[in-house]
Amino acid sequence: MRILIDTDVLLDVALAREPHVAASAGVLEWAEAGGEAAVAWHSLTNLGYLLKGGRPFLKNLLRLVEVPATGTQDATRALESPMPDLEDAFQVAAALVWKADFIVTRNLSDYRKSPIPALSPTQFLTRSGERGL
Repeated sequence: MRILIDTDVLLDVALAREPHVAASAGVLEWAEAGGEAAVAWHSLTNLGYLLKGGRPFLKNLLRLVEVPATGTQDATRALESPMPDLEDAFQVAAALVWKADFIVTRNLSDYRKSPIPALSPTQFLTRSGERGL
């Protein structure tokens, strides 16, 4: 199973946001155990900005995940997407390049028009057999 992890899940872990941190950390633990996971390039810059000094977190994250190579064609696809939230459309564009089976996010309603199904961290962990949080 291949997943793209949305920025909100990563922020849950980096900022220890309750009550979400346990399930979100479980997704990264799955990746660390050998699961195929990716994050969009722009998630890294967003995290760097929001975490202010988040380089150690990002360096550790890059040991666990891939960053799909996206370009102009993918950005154009995102801009033409029917998804109302542009940042989420860019997540989907990266997930398409990565050939992800799922996008793991807590913003499920934002991904209703996504061609790639979205799962919450808890749904993903249950589906992957890791643990049912």
